Amino acid sequence: MSEPTHLPTSSSSSSKPVLASDEPKQRNHPIPPASHPRQYRAIGIVRGKYTPDEADQLSKGNITTTDGDIEAVLLGRVISLVKNHIDLEQEHVWVVYPRTRQDDNHLHLQILGVWEPENLDEEVDPATDENVPSSEEVEDGYFSIRGQVIFYDAESKKVIVKIRQAPKKDGERPKFFKVQLYGALPERPVNHFYDLTAKLIDNVLNIQTCEDIGLISPRRKKFGGGGRRSNSNSKFKGKPQLSGEKKGSPARDRPVPRPKPKTES
Repeated sequence: MSEPTHLPTSSSSSSKPVLASDEPKQRNHPIPPASHPRQYRAIGIVRGKYTPDEADQLSKGNITTTDGDIEAVLLGRVISLVKNHIDLEQEHVWVVYPRTRQDDNHLHLQILGVWEPENLDEEVDPATDENVPSSEEVEDGYFSIRGQVIFYDAESKKVIVKIRQAPKKDGERPKFFKVQLYGALPERPVNHFYDLTAKLIDNVLNIQTCEDIGLISPRRKKFGGGGRRSNSNSKFKGKPQLSGEKKGSPARDRPVPRPKPKTES
């Protein structure tokens, strides 16, 4: 299945988009193509007005879209940008990470950037650079979800995808989170890696296209020592039973002679 037409054809070595003002020469789209066929990611574009819950605490609030409000938080590196350059009384194009809350299965967004190269990037002019779409040209509500399908109900069309996060520090174990979507998938999609594009409609991610990348093989459990796992609770300490022996009977190499009867003198 071909890539959607709204994605650029140029490749990128990074899996995370950055603000246009951070790396203007290396980023020309808020959601670049995947750098690897099995690259995990969950990222999207939402147009709306961000309103913090408290005036002096910008990190937590809601994005108001044409379909309603969605809970959202500002990630650390974007807070200073919002404070110094963003008018929160206006709508903006937000680049977000979607999450599904485990307690109520509602959509939750993490804001990692703002896509407005015409306002935030002095070195990029969307009017003259055809490779850089303006905030008006990017598709509102577009999401790219790539990961392992761990649940699918064909009747309700409910899909749950597990996304693997890269460790922040060396030696840390990778973390996982889940994203819930709705849409039809081919038969037996569970434990397959899928490349999904979705559209945010009524605050629900609806699958638009899907591509089965392949089965994810389960990891085998490793036991210590490289050998078979021993049963430390076993109480058997005798010789192993030979093939053909009756259980519970002692092994005999030759017949035991019967005792001779005693004679009276």
